[in-house]
Parts: sequence; C-alpha cells; structure tokens
Amino acid sequence: MTAEYIRRTAITRLVVSRSAHNLLEETLSAWKDGCQIAVNKAWGQYQEQRSIQSIAYDAIRSETELGSQHAILATHQAAEAIQACRTREENGRPISKPTFSAPTVRYDSRSMTLFDDGTVSLSTVEDRVRCILALPDDEDGYQYKYLSDPEWQLTESTLTIREGQWFLHLGFRKVAPDAECSTAENGTVLGVDLGIEHLAVTSTGRFFSGSELQHERKQYEKLQRGLQKTGTRSAYRTHRQVSRRLRRFAIDCLHRVANGILAEARRFDCSTIAFEELTGIVERLPDQSLFHNWAFRRLISYVEYKAIAEGIDVLLVDPRNTSRMCSRTDCDHVDPENRSNRDTFLCQECEYEVHADYNAAKNIGLRAVRCGHTSSHRTGISQCALKSGTIAPGEGFDPYSTGRG
Repeated sequence: MTAEYIRRTAITRLVVSRSAHNLLEETLSAWKDGCQIAVNKAWGQYQEQRSIQSIAYDAIRSETELGSQHAILATHQAAEAIQACRTREENGRPISKPTFSAPTVRYDSRSMTLFDDGTVSLSTVEDRVRCILALPDDEDGYQYKYLSDPEWQLTESTLTIREGQWFLHLGFRKVAPDAECSTAENGTVLGVDLGIEHLAVTSTGRFFSGSELQHERKQYEKLQRGLQKTGTRSAYRTHRQVSRRLRRFAIDCLHRVANGILAEARRFDCSTIAFEELTGIVERLPDQSLFHNWAFRRLISYVEYKAIAEGIDVLLVDPRNTSRMCSRTDCDHVDPENRSNRDTFLCQECEYEVHADYNAAKNIGLRAVRCGHTSSHRTGISQCALKSGTIAPGEGFDPYSTGRG
C-alpha cells in the first residue's frame, strides 16, 4: 500500500552574497532555457516524464550550463506544463505551447542541502553556493516546526527572486495519520460553502466577505487590458509586477479567511471541517472559474495544513444540489427554483427562507454527517454545528447548553 503524505511549504528569505547572487541569476536563466528546450522537443508528442527526459536531457546539457540533476528536473517541469495544457484542452479551453518566464528554479535533495547551522547549499551552473536562511528571531516562527521535527522530510523546493530578494520555498512532507483513527467519535462537523461575494460561509453563520479580493481582481484586470494594448516592454514588466502583487494580496486574504474558519471550528468544538468538491463550485461559477478555482483550491489547502495542528480533519463531500436542496432535515426538497436569486434561498415545498450561502453551508455539513453515518469506515461524525446548536438527520436540532463566546 502506497503511503499518503501531508505536504507543506516553508518560505524563507535567503542572505545571498554578490557572487552567489550572480551565479543564481545565471542558473535561473539557464533553468528557463532548459525547460523551454524540453517543451519544444516534446510538444505535441509526449507527456510522460520518462519520455521527455529521454528525448530532451542531452539537448539541455549541451545547450545550457545546467548540471545533470537540474537538467532532469527541467524535463519534469516541462512534463507538468504539457500535462496541464492537455487537461485544459480536455476541458474545452484553448491552449498554446508553454513558455517559461517565471523567475523560479526547482531544487531537490540532490541539488540542495540544508545544514543544522541555518544555511543551505544550492547547485548553480558552476559551483555550489552556500546561503544563510533568514529565519525569524522568534523561535515560534512556523518554519522551525518543519526544520526541527524529524517527521518532516525535505522534498522538492523552489527558489525564486522577487524585487531583488531571493526566497526559498522549502517543501516538506510527512506520512499522513490514519484517517480512520484520527477522527473523534461522536464528532461535530463544520460545513463551509465557498463563493465570490462571500469567500466562505460556515454552517455556524459566519460570513467571510470576498468583496476586497473581488475589487482587487477587477482593478488588476482593468489595468491588464490597458497594458496589453500598450504592448511595450515596460508595460510587460509592469503587468508582471501587478500580477505578483495581486497574487500576494490574494494569498494574504486567503490565509486570513483560513484562520477564521479554524477559529470557528475551535469555537464550536468541531472535529471535522467539510467543503464540497471543487467541481461543483466551478460548475456554478463558470465565468469566475479561472481565478476563483485557484483561490478556492488555495483556501482549502491552507485550511488543511492549519487544521492538522489543531487535530481537525478536512473532508470533501459530493457537491450535487448543495445550493438547491432545503437544509431543513425534515424537508430536503430539491428544486432549482429554491434559489430565487444569488442571496436568497426559499424552499418551494416548506417555505423555509434563509441566506442561500448559509443554506449551502448547512447542506455541506449535513452531507458530511450522512457520509460518516453510512461509510464503512464509520468516521464517527454525528452532528453538524449551527450557531445556536447542532443538527443531525433523524435526530433534529439540539441547542447548546451554554452560549458560545
């Protein structure tokens, strides 16, 4: 049986000397060339890593200064880019041959070594360079958890440069605990619905606004259109800077929402957080799928790795009809007309009226409860958390005995 892993990334700035900086820049340039050579060789013919490595490795070694391990990693990067294009094509989206312009270089255990003194050795187009990890002064910094715990193994990592500063995105993994053992008996699930106007809504009635992120995205798209019309090299550089700024803003926003979801789970003693599978979200939001599909995946991944530290599981449930079904457990009526507009849910059967996103969050939580009760794994999830109590199919509503602060 293949082991399942939990994967995390620890981002650390590097203290880099001038000579090391120059070598890393040369390596970055050669890396992009190597990835492009591999794509050019394989485009339209191959997708698998082994096939691309066999036809592109020699060309990368002869046409760039990359070492043998980086040449292999470049073929892997090319394979992933081609496979992503193939997936988009299967989904009916237009594709073009990938080009590599991002200022990043991939590293693994053969091309990078971490030392106990807080330094890292990195392969370049010439000699290895040794740089200092600029770790937080506070030893509670999250990076230390992965660097000091032997359960976390170093895996492939990414070096990138941003505004003249080098950052190492260190990849770590550890064997995932047995899900059947990690879920508490008689646990409580927090349902979470994801959307645009509200990035997240919980079954306990907490709403996380998406208006700030939506505003930034629209401003970016407006500026992007203007820069594309200009078409100059300066406009291209500005576009890349603005794109990176939006990405950093979005990541910060998503982390804050993830922290809020975890706080809500702790507040209501939840052992599981449930989301719907992302296919259902994208189908409901076809015009927003590109940006928000990325954002939703990021948000769920942030909740997943933060939940591990809290001993909370994350579960994805079947997305069918979560927005169309009445969340009253004595009704469960499904009708497209139940959701009369984006914000309002009005059941055509029992006339239950509530905010549409809150209704969906309850349905997601209740679906996780039903999965727990019917699964052969018997996960032990027995009720869905609401603001003033818990609810479970066949058992009804059970109010909290004390208030939730």
